[in-house]
Amino acid sequence: MNLKSDKVKLLLLAIILLFLVTRFYKISEIPPSLYWDEASIGYNAYAISQTGKDEWGKFLPVHFRAFGEFKLPVYIYATSVSVKLFGLNEFAVRLPAVLFSLGVVILTFLLTWKLAASKSAGLWSSFFITISPWFFIFSRTGYEATAGMMFFLLGVYFFLMLEKKNFFLVLATLSFIISMYSYNSFRIISPLVLIILLALQLKKRITKKILIMIICSLIIFVISLVPIIRLSLFDAGFARTQGFRLFPAIQQVYDLSGKPHLQIVYDRSGNVSWGDNMISVAKNYLVHFSPNFLLVNGDSNPRSQQPRFGEIFFLDILLVIVGLIFIKSSRKNWIFLPAIILFLAPLPAALFKESPHALRSLLAAPFIAVIAGLGANYLFANKSRFSLIFIVVYLFLFANYFREFIFNYSAFSSADWQYGYKEIFLNYGQKFNNFDHVVVSDYLAQPYIFSLYYLKISPEEFRRSVKYNSVDRWGFSTVSGFNNLGFAQVDTKKLPKGNLLVFASPKEKLEIKEKGVIKNLDGSMAFFVYEYENE
Repeated sequence: MNLKSDKVKLLLLAIILLFLVTRFYKISEIPPSLYWDEASIGYNAYAISQTGKDEWGKFLPVHFRAFGEFKLPVYIYATSVSVKLFGLNEFAVRLPAVLFSLGVVILTFLLTWKLAASKSAGLWSSFFITISPWFFIFSRTGYEATAGMMFFLLGVYFFLMLEKKNFFLVLATLSFIISMYSYNSFRIISPLVLIILLALQLKKRITKKILIMIICSLIIFVISLVPIIRLSLFDAGFARTQGFRLFPAIQQVYDLSGKPHLQIVYDRSGNVSWGDNMISVAKNYLVHFSPNFLLVNGDSNPRSQQPRFGEIFFLDILLVIVGLIFIKSSRKNWIFLPAIILFLAPLPAALFKESPHALRSLLAAPFIAVIAGLGANYLFANKSRFSLIFIVVYLFLFANYFREFIFNYSAFSSADWQYGYKEIFLNYGQKFNNFDHVVVSDYLAQPYIFSLYYLKISPEEFRRSVKYNSVDRWGFSTVSGFNNLGFAQVDTKKLPKGNLLVFASPKEKLEIKEKGVIKNLDGSMAFFVYEYENE
């Protein structure tokens, strides 16, 4: 289709409005609560906005220690701005994901337009990423991956602009670096893609100015790796690599002075213990292209996908096939790039234990949209009637997906979003000062961060009274309590003396009459509530 400029702007605006309406609608209510990473991001952003320090008291950190897994800075600093503007709430925590994802929609349009020299292809692609089931949940919840994806796409786009001005190479490199400080998957993908792009560029005619820019970009890139290498080798963030399948298993241990050391793990026979072999990695990689994952059931994690929905629609397969045929037959510069990145996208997920993993492989979503957009543009060139029918069918498919999300998703997934902790701190928090001790089960993990978030505890108060569990062999430390709050497995033999308010999981039910119960939205039991004097 040959579209006039004004029509292109109107259609792109319509796509953007569709995106914004479906992302902002009930964003604070669905999903029904924050999960631990969202709460951690929100509270650390709040701490930064209040004091310039994170929850541990470190001033403007590059990596946020959080639970000991070391969160990346880009999304947290973006959230600190929204928290400053809107307060510490679900909207403020999830707003940056919507804005970064809007950037993904716009950059998908620009990338496709640049690759195919076709604005209509760009419109198709931006439409497809807007309604993508793979992308949808992540684009309205506080996931760091959306920031990484936006800056990665920006890096690719800047690189394609190199033909206009050499300085775009530096901008591309900086964008790839920011993506690496946004989400961990891009610490694998961004260097790999940058190397591929530079290698392909070097095959072309190289001027002295471009060579200087390449050298400068590489120097900047190498310098940017220093904090990442330091984190991996010397800090507890190294534990994130323990699921890595290709290298010998290595653990980080601490000597009596608290100094960390790396140590290879040996099995009982004295042989080096390996994470896994290439066959397992290959299986993990290929499962991301399986019909079950793509079309039928999607990711089994309820925080990543709705039940009975795949990661893409069935019609996408047709358009992707046509798009790949178009790419193969086209002679346009860089037109093959979306296919290359699509097949690289599952690599971060394949290298670790959990597969298929929709979040770690999320980069596939915009490049499926790009290829499908190329296919739709090729298939419906000068056939506006057929293209309109296709758009209506896709809108029907997305409307069905969106309806299920609005009306059924919360009840299905509330337990996975740790809804019980939200109910504890919002409904009982005002009573905490009436008890000597409040004990909250850590059954759902990291309850302390929910108390900080929902009770809006000041960072100074938390740091002044916090108590930690012993550091484990990985260097991780979890909060055991602060003020009169304690977080642990509920065991009557280990409960403190005094007037107690106790929240026990169904597996920790006490042999006394409960004062109340907290249920998930599907009616299942989340916590039993007890009030009693422990003498």
